[in-house]
Amino acid sequence: MSLAVRWTRLLMVVSAAGFTGAAFAIRATMDGPIEQYSGAALSAAIVYTIVIFIWPLISPLPAGSAAIAYCWFIEFAQLTPIPAALSQRSWLARQLLGAQFDLIDVAWYPVGVIPLVAAHWFLRARTRSRTDPSPALIS
Repeated sequence: MSLAVRWTRLLMVVSAAGFTGAAFAIRATMDGPIEQYSGAALSAAIVYTIVIFIWPLISPLPAGSAAIAYCWFIEFAQLTPIPAALSQRSWLARQLLGAQFDLIDVAWYPVGVIPLVAAHWFLRARTRSRTDPSPALIS
C-alpha cells in the first residue's frame, strides 16, 4: 500500500470524525430545520469519506455519485417498515438508517457531497500537476 493511499485513508478517518462531531454538536445546540438539513448533508459527507476510504484512488465524480446513490437508497428504504423497526431496537441503527422517509433529505444529500467532490477534484488536479512534468520541460 502506497504512502499516498495511507495518508488518504487517514485523512478520511479524520474527516469522518470531524463531520460526525459537527453533526452531533449542531444537534446538541440547535433545533429545527438547521439541525435536520445539516444532519442530512453531514451524513452524506460521511458516506463520501467512507467511499474514499474504501477506494482511495477513485475519481471524484464516481465517488460522489456512489455516496449520493447510497444515501438515496437508505432514504427510500425508509418507505418500508424495516429501518423503523431496526431503529426502535438500536441507537446505532437509528443513526445509520434513520426511522422515517423525508423527501427534503433527498435534496440535502448532494449539498453535503458536491463541495467534497469539488475539493477532491481540485486537490487531485493540483497533485497531478505537481507530479506530471510540464510539456516545456520535456522538450
